[in-house]
Amino acid sequence: MKITYFQDTETLYIALKPVEVSETWDPDENTLLNLDPHGNICGITIEHAKERAEVTLP
Repeated sequence: MKITYFQDTETLYIALKPVEVSETWDPDENTLLNLDPHGNICGITIEHAKERAEVTLP
C-alpha cells in the first residue's frame, strides 16, 4: 500500500496494490475508486481530503 497526499489540491491517493487500473468508479463527487480487471478496488482518490477528514494535514 502506498499513500500520497497532494497538498496543492488537497487530494489523498491510496494505492492498495500495484496493478493495472481498468475502470474508475465515482461513488460521490469527491471520491474515485480505481478497479482492477477483476473488479477489485486497487486505489482510492479522495478530493478535498483535509476538509472531509476534519484533521490537520501537512
